Amino acid sequence: MTVTKQERAAAMRFILCLGIVSLCADMTYEGAYSIIGPFLKNLGATAAQVGLISGLGEMIGASLRFFSGRLVDRTRAYWTITVSGYALNLLVVPALAFAGNWQMAALLVVAERTGKALRGPARDVLLSESTGMVGHGFGFGVHTAMDQTGAVLGPVMMAMAVAKAHHFAPAFLRLAFPAAGALLALILARATQPRQASAPVKKPPQQNLPNVFWWYVAAAGVLAFGFIDFPLLAYHFQGAAIMQSPVIPLLYAGAMGVNGLTALVLGRLFDRYGLPVLSAAIVVSLGALPLGFLGGFGAAIASVVCWAIGLGAQDACLRSGIAQVVSMNKRGGAFGAFNGVFGVMWFAGSVIMGLLYDRSIPTLVIFGVVAQLAAAVMFFRLRQPLADAAAAAH
Repeated sequence: MTVTKQERAAAMRFILCLGIVSLCADMTYEGAYSIIGPFLKNLGATAAQVGLISGLGEMIGASLRFFSGRLVDRTRAYWTITVSGYALNLLVVPALAFAGNWQMAALLVVAERTGKALRGPARDVLLSESTGMVGHGFGFGVHTAMDQTGAVLGPVMMAMAVAKAHHFAPAFLRLAFPAAGALLALILARATQPRQASAPVKKPPQQNLPNVFWWYVAAAGVLAFGFIDFPLLAYHFQGAAIMQSPVIPLLYAGAMGVNGLTALVLGRLFDRYGLPVLSAAIVVSLGALPLGFLGGFGAAIASVVCWAIGLGAQDACLRSGIAQVVSMNKRGGAFGAFNGVFGVMWFAGSVIMGLLYDRSIPTLVIFGVVAQLAAAVMFFRLRQPLADAAAAAH
């Protein structure tokens, strides 16, 4: 497909506008996420309960993505669904300031994940058509880089608030300001949407999702199964007295910066070299487990860098692979199915790792490393089938 300079420029404007939305949104919920582990600990939650809460939020949110994705394909109500999802999760995060127990905080965490799940497939479909004009890996990488800029600013804001108040709860109130910014930016994004993004599909619609898509989803599920939650890492850092509470959100902010830069670089490399880029990043990311749980302060910092590299690779590469082999009329359901499996497996892995933490940290490390290695091998073996399916789709 030949893309004119005007079409490419319009697509980049839309990607950047959606990036501003995600920047503000990430200031809100990533700021909250950076302190939610210690916050739950202070409210009396155990390590197993922190793992359960983190995983449950991901599972419920991911399960809903399956249905919201199908709804997107059926209705094409991209903006209605996107706005509803942002409105929900940007309202509940500041409410964490008023959570008096870990059960109420857990309910709000799950509600935030639900809002993210509601909007995810619709936004990704809109984004994927524009990224097709500039390169899926690069487009998703640019969006992720802006997304993670907000993910840096939010935790920094939280670190300052926690250092000043010496308590986690009041810090959540400050997140109402970027939440309002995200809603305003969403209006701007809607105004800059390229005309073709809402046009009917011109080529014959895809009837069924290709077989390679399901193998791809299976590999992603194995990856999610062994990928550690940051709240559990942060729980360990505080519980083992590896670092002070105000340092944890700063560390998370640094991780989000690494995440954004990694996504930008790996997205471009993914467009050129394909799945081996993702496999290599997974091998790096699994280092977060032994470094984080078996080392001291320096190793903890290195572990979060590894963790952030893995997360950046997921953000830039996983959605790009789907967009390459699935046509627009099926992408809502495809993104929903992908995120559904990913979230359920994330939940299962989070629960297992939370339970293992209370019983045997070395076993936790082995569990996560083995699962991620298996995912890296699976993705590497899928490199040619995915390339063949992408060529056939175009």
